[in-house]
Amino acid sequence: MLPARISKLYHDATEQNQSNILSLLPTGSRLKLLDLGCDDGVWTKTMAERVGTSDIHGVEIVSEQAAKARALGVQVHVGDICNGLPYEDASFDIVHSNQVIEHVPSIDTFAAEIYRVLRPGGVAVISTENASSWHNIAASVLGWQMFSLTNMSGLRGGIGNPLALHRDAAVQFTSWTHKVIFGYRGLQEFFEAHGFSQCRIRGAGYHPLPASLGRLDVRHAHFLALCAVKA
Repeated sequence: MLPARISKLYHDATEQNQSNILSLLPTGSRLKLLDLGCDDGVWTKTMAERVGTSDIHGVEIVSEQAAKARALGVQVHVGDICNGLPYEDASFDIVHSNQVIEHVPSIDTFAAEIYRVLRPGGVAVISTENASSWHNIAASVLGWQMFSLTNMSGLRGGIGNPLALHRDAAVQFTSWTHKVIFGYRGLQEFFEAHGFSQCRIRGAGYHPLPASLGRLDVRHAHFLALCAVKA
């Protein structure tokens, strides 16, 4: 019963986070969208519909997932974000990345490349898990691995936390392991350090309470969704 409850909490938080992301996206048919870590392209297409654009691009490290995104009409480059993005400076109006920054080995390269490929006035919408969510804090107090850092090994999931969602599960792709988990202020100041301005953050998920409470207490929400502007 408890694993099912945990799974539902995560699902509700994910839906709330996606709603937050959509609300942060600018709209316009002439806007050019880049999705970093586009996976199978389903979420990428949802965002494109919200923006109102058909000029959709993505970067994905897993070739099998990239092929699925291409089948949906996303122009996908297969490669590692940390090797640099294959686009010219000031190429995009929107760069989005959901649940990716925690996986990349070099977050400085990640942020710098986003800044480089955005046009002046362009928007970055970046979402990740929150190190300061109440359930991560509780796990740390108990001496457990925080929930957001249990999938740090390619050997198996859910290490160090008996209530982890993917406890003892096989790791499908080693690129999905977590490296860095931000808190609210850390996420904001990190993007400001990379030259972004007008940073604002919305929250989603509030385990074990309803996901919508994360919008009220953003600093302790499970997911953080940041919107930042290139000056």
